[in-house]
This record gives sequence, C-alpha cells and structure tokens, in this order.
Amino acid sequence: MTNKIPKRIANSVMNSLRGGVVPRIGLEYIAVGRKDEIEALLSDVDMVISGGASFRFIVGKYGSGKSFLLQTIRNYTMEKNFVVLDADLSPERRLVGNKGQGLATYRELVKNMATRTKPDGGALPLILEKWLSGIQSAVLLEYNLSPDEPEFEAAVNKKVLETLNSLDGMVNGFDFSRMLLLYRSASKDSDEEKKARVLKWFKGEYATKTEVKNELGVNILITDDNWYDYLKLFAGFLVGAGYGGMLVLIDELVNLFKIPHTIARQYNYEKILTMYNDVLQGKAEHIGIIMGGTPQCIEDSHKGIFSYEALKSRLEEGRFAREKGYRDMLSPIIRLAPLSHEELFVLVEKLALIHGELYDYTVKLKQEDYLCFLQTELSRVGADSKVTPREIIRDFIELLNLSMQNKDTDIRTILGGGNFTFAEDRIGEEAIHQEFADFEL
Repeated sequence: MTNKIPKRIANSVMNSLRGGVVPRIGLEYIAVGRKDEIEALLSDVDMVISGGASFRFIVGKYGSGKSFLLQTIRNYTMEKNFVVLDADLSPERRLVGNKGQGLATYRELVKNMATRTKPDGGALPLILEKWLSGIQSAVLLEYNLSPDEPEFEAAVNKKVLETLNSLDGMVNGFDFSRMLLLYRSASKDSDEEKKARVLKWFKGEYATKTEVKNELGVNILITDDNWYDYLKLFAGFLVGAGYGGMLVLIDELVNLFKIPHTIARQYNYEKILTMYNDVLQGKAEHIGIIMGGTPQCIEDSHKGIFSYEALKSRLEEGRFAREKGYRDMLSPIIRLAPLSHEELFVLVEKLALIHGELYDYTVKLKQEDYLCFLQTELSRVGADSKVTPREIIRDFIELLNLSMQNKDTDIRTILGGGNFTFAEDRIGEEAIHQEFADFEL
C-alpha cells in the first residue's frame, strides 16, 4: 500500500491523471511495474555519470505510459544531481525547420531546464549563480583569501578559466566560454541588465547577429543549425560546475511523422541520426538523450523514422529478438510492454487510497470491487490492443467520484448503470487519422 500522501500532492496527482496528463510530482505514490525499463534507463544514467553518453527511444501507444516513464526518470536523475531538459515536439517545435522550428525546440528545452532545487524549470540563472558561488568558495578554501584582498579576483579568474578549458576543444566551445566570461564579468560588476542579456543569449532568444552585436558586442548566435552543439557544451559545462550530468527528454516524436513534406521529414530524421551517431562514436559526453514516440511514428516505412534507411539499419531489432520474441533491454529502442493484470490491480488500489486522502474519507472498496472494475475494463471490445493505463486510470477516477457522491450505491451497480461512461478511445481516433493522413479527394 502507499504511504500517506500530502493533500497538496494528492490534489496535483488526481487533477493531472483526471486530465490525462502525467503529474510532475507524486509519481512515487502511483508507480507500478516498468521494472525492466527503469533498470535499463538507470544503467544509462550510470554511464552518463561516468563520462559517457546514451541515446534511447521509448516506444508505446498513446496512453501506454511513455510520458510517465520519462517523468519517473526525470525525477530520479534530478535526485542524482543531474540537470534535466525536456520538451514536447509540436508543429512549431521540430529538430530542424526553415522557420526556426529547431531553435524553438532548443528554447523550450532551456526554458524547462530543471534541477533538484528548481524542479519546475527555469533553472539556468540559478545554475550560473551556483557555478560562480562555488568557484568563489573554492578560492576561499584553497588560497585562504578573502573577497577584499586584491589577489582574490585573480584567483577567481584562474578558477573560471580552469572550468572552461575543457570546452575549448568542442565545436563552438570558444564562443560558449566567452559568453560565460561575460556573465562572470557582469556578475562581478553587479550589472543585472548585462546578465539578463547573456541569459537571453544562452536561451537562444536573439534573432540576428546585428541585435546581439548591439547588445553584447559579439556576433555569435545560437541558430537552427547549431543548437545541438550548444546542448553538448551545456553538458560539459554543467559537469565542470559540479553537476552529475545532463539528461535531455524529447517527447511526441509523432509530430515529425506528421510533417507533410518528405524532404522536411528527412532533414529531421537526419538530425536524429547526427545526435545518435555522436553518442555511438563517443563525440558526446555527460549527456543522456531519450526520445518518446508511438510505434507507428518509429516503424512506419513510408513516414516514420524507419523510412530513413540509415536510422532503420541502426535501430531495428536484431533477428533473434524479432523472430523469437525476446526483449532486448540493451537495444536503442525500448518498447513498452502492457502492464500485467496484477500491476493494474495495485495501481487502482493506490488510486483509491489517494482519492480517500484527498477527500477525507475511508475507502471501503473490497478486492472484489477492484476485480469487477478491471474485468469490466478489460472485457471491452478491443481491450487487448486499445485499452491503455490512461483510459483505465481516468475511468477509475470517475468511478471513485461517483461512488463518493452516491454512498448508498455499490460499485457494481454504478458499473452496470447509466451513470458511468468509459474514457474516450483516443487511440483509435488517432490511428484512423494517421492511416488516412495522405488520402486526398
């Protein structure tokens, strides 16, 4: 059973799940299953901590738990002193685009930059201040100098340069270091306006070289073409600043699948190939990348990632796993298996207890009630392929709401009556749209 959950967290969990989205907090109270998947991803985290890099795809149907798994790993890595960047792709956010869609994704990632002490995003200013504060503290201890002594500034500058030396050999490393030095200078002079401008640069918010030249006196710019290079630079800098590594989460790959123009799609898949090759060839360090998508957006031979032959040859399952039905948790693609009936039972039990904590009542459901609900859900037509944890969760929360408001009516009566309606089958609707996406009259 679950531990007692604070009402604030219970409210957030219930509201998120009722709306069909993954809660940012409280995941530990509802987590079930996914043991193999989590262990595989945690081994990647250890690789990043040791100085390596990792790249994984999480593949599952709508509502199968992709976002939940990503959020679970996000929370875990932040506890391991990682910096986490996450973004959902959309028509306006891709990996490459002739209207700045790649840069838009970079901006979203940096905006959502999160740490253990700043879990909701917007952590970049805090990270830079912590870096400078850490350097000053190190100088105080190592050189036994006070900030008032003239040698203190020289010692701090020396430490700053030591931190940045590791970036010089990387693509755009000199420019990245130059901006960090500008931030250090602005901080020393208490120039808040200049600090804000440097932060604006790191966030990729300058549109032209003229603009950045006028405001910062430099002509370097983060663009649609080079934003990934700056992610790698951030990873190197963050480790030098005392963090364990950097994790990049990119969800909703289906939005690349939906790009109507073949050439534009291929450019985006080529960007994925570049990122993937960097990891395989050791060109990226201290960075983990996880992308989430549906089976169709990965495996479709016409519009999916597998339509790009160079990626297909690297990512598709080997012969033994494919023909014998084994799961290879070391492969680049982790396919989410359905939760077992036992795991679903534990899940609805946990939800009932959280619901009771939130609304201050004692849950009186019996084992038979949980089983009756699950049997009703799983006996629906097409349940094996279409009913996902998302639908089951939303249905069960509705059932709990109705049961709480109709105390004299038992669960089985509600399930068999007209008050209860199943969650809408979004999966089927999406599948229909995708199947006929290219059909024209």
